[in-house]
Amino acid sequence: MSSIFSEVPQAAPVVVFKLTADFREDPSPTKVNLGVGAYRTDECQPWVLPVVRKVEKLIAVDDSLNHEYLPILGLPEFRSSASKIALGEDSPAILEKRVGAVQCLGGTGALKIGAEFLRRFHNGNNNTKTPVYVSMPTWENHNAVFANAGFEDIRSYKYWDAEKRGLNLSGFLGDLESAPEHSIFVLHACAHNPTGTDPNHEEWKKIAEVMKRRNLFAFFDSAYQGFASGNLEKDAWAIRYFVSQGFEIFCAQSFSKNFGLYNERVGNLTVVAKDADNLSRVLSQMEKIVRITWSNPPSQGARVVGITLNTPELFAEWKDNVKTMADRVLLMRAELKAKLQALGTPGTWEHITEQIGMFSFTGLNPKQVEYMVKEKHIYLMASGRINMCGLTTKNIDYVAESIHEAVTRVQ
Repeated sequence: MSSIFSEVPQAAPVVVFKLTADFREDPSPTKVNLGVGAYRTDECQPWVLPVVRKVEKLIAVDDSLNHEYLPILGLPEFRSSASKIALGEDSPAILEKRVGAVQCLGGTGALKIGAEFLRRFHNGNNNTKTPVYVSMPTWENHNAVFANAGFEDIRSYKYWDAEKRGLNLSGFLGDLESAPEHSIFVLHACAHNPTGTDPNHEEWKKIAEVMKRRNLFAFFDSAYQGFASGNLEKDAWAIRYFVSQGFEIFCAQSFSKNFGLYNERVGNLTVVAKDADNLSRVLSQMEKIVRITWSNPPSQGARVVGITLNTPELFAEWKDNVKTMADRVLLMRAELKAKLQALGTPGTWEHITEQIGMFSFTGLNPKQVEYMVKEKHIYLMASGRINMCGLTTKNIDYVAESIHEAVTRVQ
């Protein structure tokens, strides 16, 4: 008797996790993993934030806590505090009670719930034809999440200028101008993945001006607040500016990076609506979507974040922990650029320090990347994206020398 699954095709592996699997199997003593997006210490080890350890111990001895279901929309103190760090505690939108949130399974879950809601209710019920724009390039899951939600028209907007290794602002603005009204634009709040290139404040203002005039919807993806620059306010500037300009927005927040809670899947979808009545109706429908997706969210990670953000001394300690991570990444950027320049590596390497956050778009082409992987045992994405956290004081010389070798030997 044949299997009812005999016609199921084999899916291609998720590239970044396949890269890590290949790295693990490589016996080379000089191998380096610059692929997967997770923070590593200078010993190349995962880091549990000290404040997280402290809060986990507090939770463990708190006999008042139990394992009852959380509300469908999630832990209230987590949701409100997560929205506050995105928008600012004194945000007029919060004071006017037109901000709400949904606790989600990581940043991906927040994108998923937002996408499912927009497919059902944005600019008319069940509008699968609404264009959704993602940056070129973008995090690979953006396309998949919106396609899976039922959107049929997913487009790219110009973002990366390969020649100057920076932002293609004119192309970006041009695509905003030509997009149909009410189109949805997925915007990276900070530390753009994969390029590490963000608009500056004046460029964000130009982007907002066109989006407001053209009635375009802003869906921010904020996966790196605090982790990018070490400053929560700086990394949330774009989100707060859009809200100050009267936009209704969605903001998918992840606490994987800035809390190191990768496997706890702690995410939040912040909703900024026109008024309290609109917000109430939006959240009522999101509750229905959550009910058929995961029904109720898990509590542990949300409690860790909620307790930390709502306790002044723990909040201050967390900000110090985040700055520790951000500063190490910034140091590795400066060191890598300096070493490439000292080696006389052809091309300009200013973009290494002009970019921000976990990732850097090196500018290496696919053949050079292949050389790095096969000949030097340095694992990075085919696009040339590297995770700066994979660099340490022990391997940075080897990586810089290998990049130099790849650039000079492979065209």
